[in-house]
Amino acid sequence: MTTQILERPASLPVPGDEPDNVSATTLQTAMPYRIGTPDTASRYPVIVGDDWVIGHMHRWHRDWWVDSSIGEHNLGRPPKGKPGEEMAAEHLTKEYAAGCITAVPLKQIQAAAPKPLLGPVPLLHPRMPATDRNIKSAITAFAGLAEHHWRAVLTGFPGSDNHWYLSCELCPWEGPKFWSHLRGRNGAPPSAHRHEGGCIGKDKVRELITAYQQ
Repeated sequence: MTTQILERPASLPVPGDEPDNVSATTLQTAMPYRIGTPDTASRYPVIVGDDWVIGHMHRWHRDWWVDSSIGEHNLGRPPKGKPGEEMAAEHLTKEYAAGCITAVPLKQIQAAAPKPLLGPVPLLHPRMPATDRNIKSAITAFAGLAEHHWRAVLTGFPGSDNHWYLSCELCPWEGPKFWSHLRGRNGAPPSAHRHEGGCIGKDKVRELITAYQQ
């Protein structure tokens, strides 16, 4: 996992004296932060100073969540026009500046990052309720993965609009994909360009997967 996807300052409140008998005022200072490359669970580390991680953030069904030394918190959806990752990162920097969060060295975070499972994964992601609809969708998704030579290696089905960490069975590539991008549209198969790097080439992909020959 590398760092430096983006870097920007967060605006933080700083107490200070105010004239006319007002006890405090809100001044603005800047705490530079940067957002690291996501781990296999699609969680982005928020980093300050010399590679100190103050927490992680991730998107789940349009809401943004943060996870730090004080636990996990759902921030909801960002205000219109504000990027979700900016809202989440600024929340963490404010909590850190207030002394609520304990920072952890980046190397420690990297060592503890989720690892792919050796055996079969569960049918559903831990956050997905075991409803009839979700179970049916998960069964359909796993059948689609098998047909197109993908394998889930970290979690079960996370829904169509959340990242799903998958392994390509045609080459050594692994990484996050959206099921909505893998199921094709209007009955047509998905793009033969499977992932970054081109896999084994579009012609070979079409040759090996029956869906492209129908």
